Order: sequence, then structure tokens, then C-alpha cells
Amino acid sequence: MKISDITIKTFKTTADRWDVGHALPLPDTQLMQTVLTIHTDEGVVGHYLGGGSHGDNEGLNVVDQQQILWRIKDLLVGQDPMDREMIWKWMWVANVQENVASVIDNALWDLAGRYANLPVYKLMGGAGREKVKAYASTYPNIGKPHVYAEHALAMKNEGYIAYKIHPHYFWNPETGTPTPGRPSNIKADIETCHLVREAVGPDYVLMFDPWGTYMTMEEAIQVGRELEKLDFYWYEHPMPEYRTESYVRLSRELQIPILSPEIIAGGVFSRAEWILRGAGDMSRIDVVRGGVTGARKTAIVAEAYGLRCEMHMAGWGNLQVIGATSEDTSEYYEKGLLAPGVDYDKPHPYLKNTVDKIDSEGFVHLPKGPGMGYEIQWDYIDDNLIEPNATTKKTHW
Repeated sequence: MKISDITIKTFKTTADRWDVGHALPLPDTQLMQTVLTIHTDEGVVGHYLGGGSHGDNEGLNVVDQQQILWRIKDLLVGQDPMDREMIWKWMWVANVQENVASVIDNALWDLAGRYANLPVYKLMGGAGREKVKAYASTYPNIGKPHVYAEHALAMKNEGYIAYKIHPHYFWNPETGTPTPGRPSNIKADIETCHLVREAVGPDYVLMFDPWGTYMTMEEAIQVGRELEKLDFYWYEHPMPEYRTESYVRLSRELQIPILSPEIIAGGVFSRAEWILRGAGDMSRIDVVRGGVTGARKTAIVAEAYGLRCEMHMAGWGNLQVIGATSEDTSEYYEKGLLAPGVDYDKPHPYLKNTVDKIDSEGFVHLPKGPGMGYEIQWDYIDDNLIEPNATTKKTHW
């Protein structure tokens, strides 16, 4: 079997979003989505939806698409689609942009799963898990501190077994207006954490992620000390991740586990360096930073050093990697982003199925279908095709 073609369909769709600059829900926001398909001479295909902003929710931009269709396709046509490891290495050596290389790798895994009639996580080797713990992950800037407390309690009552705060950044919680991000909102962030803990009780699992917006060690330590008092589970990406030595110092200074890097480039390679330097107590990866192949490698490296590797963001590919990883290494699935008035569970019109509805006990069940598990509504996609350079309003980070 040989790869015969790579095609991309760009189409418009809608989903609920959150206006992070003005703290307002944006129902039925128009988005651009893409589905990349790898074709073979035997008729077996593999698909991947997304690869742009925030994982698989939004599509590849026109520059990314051109790189695939004008450069990568010529490299891959004629190759065996089962040689995923070789192709993954080729793309790293060729310095292909991470999210672009990841979409190719993810589509190859979907193709292999469809060929074998197995979900991707079973193809990798299942970890004996049919469902995984889900935590509610907020948008940033969902309101003043008391709004987070009310939202956390509502999520707990919905069945979520943990809650992660993305606090106030690039936004002033007092005035409700956008800011350049300086100064940090330390006072409001700490108040938020105290009110949320009070609302959900002493035993509920809480996480905190200020998305690298604390610019000094003093700020990061000050908030970290409060998180320790409040028994938060982890402290994620508190400072810019290009300052690795700051994370080495922070990890030594605080008892709460530091979960980083989150978004730094380099996939498994940069995360291996962080582990060796002791720059974090947990690692973080997702399938748009090296594909399923790279995410799986990262989890294995973390496991070898006795560290957790928690998957970043929601989505089909991340859930598949969790399904092939022990709970001792990858414990939680990140559900969201969530905010009051945002219906995250609204079905995508281009899919017949939903990836991550939680059950009554707060678990997300692994997909049973072959490959990624997609059941694609091709009629909807074909009825909503657009040019790849069509613009849509960007409404979230």
C-alpha cells in the first residue's frame, strides 16, 4: 500500500466561544475548520480534523495548507503509510512546523486504525482503560473572582471530578477591559483560588494555570504559596517557558507540583530536556506538538523518570493517547474550554458523534470506532466549503 494523494477541505462551521477581552459568551461563532485526508492506492484513507488554533477545534490556515500541498505531499506520495516512524522523523529533520507535521502524523494513525479496524489507542496498545477522569477547564477571564467560585460549584454539581482555573490575564477584572498583561492580576488570582476552594470544599481536586503571565519569580512564588495552602493539585505554566532556569528554581522552591512545559516548541525533545534539568515536576504534551507519535513518546519518557505526563487540551487524538497510557502517567482528560453561557457539548455539525461527553461519575469514555473514531458528515462539509484564506473572527486564546 502506498500514499497516492493528500487533500484538504476547508469549510465553515459554528461553535460557542467566549470573548476573553470582554468576558461575554459568543454563541454560534463562525469558525474555519479543515479536514485533511491521506489517500492510498488501495482505497484506505486517513483523516484529521483541525490542527490550527486550540487543537482540533479549528482548521489549518492557508500558509499551513500550502506547506502540506506544495512541499509535504511531494515527499510522501509513494511512501508506505504504515511507516509512521520514518515519516515522523523525516518531518522533524526537515524542520516542518510542529502543528503541520502533527496533522500528517495524526491522519496516518487514523488511516492505520481504519485499516486494522481498531481505535488508535488499541493500535498503540491499550492501557486497560475504557474511560478517563475529566476535569473542567475554564476559559480565562470568565468574570470576577466570585464568578469562578459559582462556576466551579456548578461544574462540580454537573459531575466533573476536578476543576482547573485559567485566571485573569490580558484583562482587568475590576474594569472588565482588555490590558497588555502588565501588571499581573495577582491579588484577584489569589482571591479567586480562595473563593473556589471555599465553594467546592476541601477534598475537591483543583488545578491552576495562569498561562505564563507571571513575569517574575516573586509573583510565581507568591501565588504558589497560596496554592499550597489551598491544597491545589498542580501549578501549570506560571511563567514564560523560554526561561527554563526560572522553572528549575521554582520547582525547588515550591512543594506543589509544577506542570510545565505546556506550549514550548520542540515536542518530546524539549520536554526531555526539562525533565533532565528538573524544571518541572510533571510534563505536558498534546497531539498538535508532535502528533500522536510524539505525544506517545513524551509520555514514555516521563514514565521512565517516574513523572506524570498530562495531556494538554481536549480532542480526539489526545484522548486516544491517554487511552494507551497508564493512569499513573496520564491521569486526566482536559475538558473545555468552559465558561458560563458557553455550550461546549453542542454537537459539531460536521460529525455524527461527540468525543467527550462526561458520564454521571465524571468520566469520558474512549472512542470505539476505528482510527480516531470520527463519523464524518461529508454532506455538511461539502455544503459549507470555503476558500482556505477566508477570514473568521478570532475569539479565544
